Amino acid sequence: MPLNIDWQQILLHWMNLAILTGGLYFLLYKPVREFMDKREEHYRQLDREAADKLAQAEQVKAEYQAKLDGAEEEVRQMKARSQQSVQKSAEEQLAQAQNQARQIIAHAQAEAEHSRERVLKESQRELRKLAAQATKKLAFHADPFDQFLDLAEEEEEYEE
Repeated sequence: MPLNIDWQQILLHWMNLAILTGGLYFLLYKPVREFMDKREEHYRQLDREAADKLAQAEQVKAEYQAKLDGAEEEVRQMKARSQQSVQKSAEEQLAQAQNQARQIIAHAQAEAEHSRERVLKESQRELRKLAAQATKKLAFHADPFDQFLDLAEEEEEYEE
Protein backbone atom coordinates (compact mmCIF):
# COMPACT_ATOMS: atom_id res chain seq x y z
CA MET A 1 0.00 0.00 0.00
CA PRO A 2 1.80 2.76 -1.20
CA LEU A 3 0.99 6.07 0.27
CA ASN A 4 -0.70 4.43 3.13
CA ILE A 5 -4.15 4.42 1.49
CA ASP A 6 -6.63 2.05 2.99
CA TRP A 7 -9.37 1.36 0.53
CA GLN A 8 -11.54 -0.06 3.18
CA GLN A 9 -11.36 3.16 5.13
CA ILE A 10 -12.14 5.19 1.99
CA LEU A 11 -15.10 2.98 1.21
CA LEU A 12 -16.38 3.27 4.76
CA HIS A 13 -16.04 7.07 4.59
CA TRP A 14 -17.89 7.07 1.29
CA MET A 15 -20.66 4.92 2.76
CA ASN A 16 -20.71 7.07 5.83
CA LEU A 17 -21.01 10.15 3.61
CA ALA A 18 -23.79 8.49 1.57
CA ILE A 19 -25.69 7.48 4.70
CA LEU A 20 -25.22 10.94 6.19
CA THR A 21 -26.29 12.61 2.94
CA GLY A 22 -29.33 10.31 2.60
CA GLY A 23 -30.27 10.81 6.21
CA LEU A 24 -29.88 14.54 5.99
CA TYR A 25 -31.86 14.54 2.72
CA PHE A 26 -34.78 12.70 4.30
CA LEU A 27 -34.52 14.42 7.66
CA LEU A 28 -33.72 18.00 6.60
CA TYR A 29 -33.76 18.72 2.87
CA LYS A 30 -37.07 17.07 1.99
CA PRO A 31 -39.07 18.67 4.88
CA VAL A 32 -37.42 22.04 4.30
CA ARG A 33 -38.11 21.75 0.57
CA GLU A 34 -41.77 20.82 1.24
CA PHE A 35 -42.05 23.71 3.70
CA MET A 36 -40.59 26.11 1.12
CA ASP A 37 -42.93 24.75 -1.60
CA LYS A 38 -45.94 25.12 0.70
CA ARG A 39 -44.85 28.63 1.61
CA GLU A 40 -44.36 29.54 -2.06
CA GLU A 41 -47.80 28.06 -2.91
CA HIS A 42 -49.33 29.98 0.01
CA TYR A 43 -47.93 33.27 -1.29
CA ARG A 44 -49.05 32.45 -4.85
CA GLN A 45 -52.53 31.76 -3.49
CA LEU A 46 -52.47 35.08 -1.59
CA ASP A 47 -51.45 36.84 -4.81
CA ARG A 48 -54.32 35.15 -6.71
CA GLU A 49 -56.80 36.07 -3.97
CA ALA A 50 -55.53 39.65 -3.96
CA ALA A 51 -55.84 39.80 -7.76
CA ASP A 52 -59.37 38.32 -7.55
CA LYS A 53 -60.34 40.79 -4.84
CA LEU A 54 -58.85 43.62 -6.88
CA ALA A 55 -60.85 42.49 -9.92
CA GLN A 56 -63.99 42.27 -7.77
CA ALA A 57 -63.28 45.72 -6.35
CA GLU A 58 -62.85 47.09 -9.87
CA GLN A 59 -66.12 45.42 -10.90
CA VAL A 60 -67.94 46.81 -7.84
CA LYS A 61 -66.41 50.22 -8.57
CA ALA A 62 -67.65 50.02 -12.17
CA GLU A 63 -71.13 48.98 -10.95
CA TYR A 64 -71.26 51.84 -8.45
CA GLN A 65 -70.05 54.26 -11.09
CA ALA A 66 -72.81 53.03 -13.40
CA LYS A 67 -75.33 53.38 -10.57
CA LEU A 68 -73.99 56.85 -9.81
CA ASP A 69 -74.31 57.83 -13.46
CA GLY A 70 -77.84 56.40 -13.49
CA ALA A 71 -78.67 58.26 -10.30
CA GLU A 72 -77.32 61.50 -11.76
CA GLU A 73 -79.46 60.95 -14.86
CA GLU A 74 -82.46 60.19 -12.67
CA VAL A 75 -81.83 63.32 -10.59
CA ARG A 76 -81.58 65.36 -13.79
CA GLN A 77 -84.85 63.88 -15.06
CA MET A 78 -86.56 64.48 -11.71
CA LYS A 79 -85.28 68.04 -11.73
CA ALA A 80 -86.64 68.55 -15.24
CA ARG A 81 -90.01 67.05 -14.22
CA SER A 82 -90.18 69.25 -11.12
CA GLN A 83 -89.35 72.32 -13.18
CA GLN A 84 -92.09 71.37 -15.63
CA SER A 85 -94.58 70.86 -12.80
CA VAL A 86 -93.56 74.19 -11.23
CA GLN A 87 -93.96 75.91 -14.59
CA LYS A 88 -97.33 74.22 -15.12
CA SER A 89 -98.41 75.22 -11.61
CA ALA A 90 -97.30 78.80 -12.23
CA GLU A 91 -99.23 78.86 -15.50
CA GLU A 92 -102.32 77.47 -13.75
CA GLN A 93 -102.03 80.07 -11.01
CA LEU A 94 -101.58 82.79 -13.61
CA ALA A 95 -104.65 81.54 -15.47
CA GLN A 96 -106.62 81.48 -12.20
CA ALA A 97 -105.43 85.00 -11.37
CA GLN A 98 -106.45 86.22 -14.84
CA ASN A 99 -109.82 84.51 -14.46
CA GLN A 100 -110.31 86.13 -11.06
CA ALA A 101 -109.28 89.49 -12.52
CA ARG A 102 -111.85 89.07 -15.30
CA GLN A 103 -114.50 88.14 -12.73
CA ILE A 104 -113.59 91.12 -10.57
CA ILE A 105 -113.70 93.44 -13.59
CA ALA A 106 -117.03 91.98 -14.72
CA HIS A 107 -118.43 92.31 -11.20
CA ALA A 108 -117.16 95.91 -10.95
CA GLN A 109 -118.64 96.74 -14.35
CA ALA A 110 -121.97 95.18 -13.37
CA GLU A 111 -121.92 97.04 -10.08
CA ALA A 112 -121.02 100.29 -11.85
CA GLU A 113 -123.85 99.73 -14.34
CA HIS A 114 -126.23 98.99 -11.50
CA SER A 115 -125.05 102.09 -9.63
CA ARG A 116 -125.39 104.18 -12.82
CA GLU A 117 -128.93 102.92 -13.37
CA ARG A 118 -129.81 103.61 -9.75
CA VAL A 119 -128.39 107.14 -9.92
CA LEU A 120 -130.19 107.70 -13.22
CA LYS A 121 -133.50 106.50 -11.75
CA GLU A 122 -132.97 108.59 -8.66
CA SER A 123 -132.16 111.69 -10.71
CA GLN A 124 -135.25 111.08 -12.89
CA ARG A 125 -137.32 110.72 -9.75
CA GLU A 126 -135.93 113.99 -8.38
CA LEU A 127 -136.47 115.68 -11.74
CA ARG A 128 -140.09 114.54 -11.75
CA LYS A 129 -140.45 115.71 -8.20
CA LEU A 130 -138.96 119.11 -9.03
CA ALA A 131 -141.13 119.35 -12.13
CA ALA A 132 -144.19 118.49 -10.03
CA GLN A 133 -143.21 121.10 -7.45
CA ALA A 134 -142.62 123.69 -10.16
CA THR A 135 -145.94 122.82 -11.72
CA LYS A 136 -147.66 123.19 -8.36
CA LYS A 137 -146.05 126.54 -7.78
CA LEU A 138 -147.05 127.75 -11.19
CA ALA A 139 -150.55 126.36 -10.85
CA PHE A 140 -151.20 128.00 -7.50
CA HIS A 141 -149.69 131.31 -8.40
CA ALA A 142 -151.16 133.92 -10.59
CA ASP A 143 -151.42 133.60 -14.28
CA PRO A 144 -148.09 133.94 -16.05
CA PHE A 145 -149.52 136.62 -18.32
CA ASP A 146 -150.46 138.62 -15.26
CA GLN A 147 -147.00 138.13 -13.86
CA PHE A 148 -145.56 139.38 -17.12
CA LEU A 149 -147.69 142.46 -17.03
CA ASP A 150 -146.76 143.06 -13.41
CA LEU A 151 -143.12 142.86 -14.26
CA ALA A 152 -143.55 145.19 -17.20
CA GLU A 153 -145.32 147.75 -15.02
CA GLU A 154 -142.57 147.57 -12.46
CA GLU A 155 -140.00 148.27 -15.12
CA GLU A 156 -141.94 151.32 -16.27
CA GLU A 157 -141.92 152.68 -12.78
CA TYR A 158 -138.17 152.31 -12.60
CA GLU A 159 -137.69 154.04 -15.86
CA GLU A 160 -139.68 157.09 -14.87
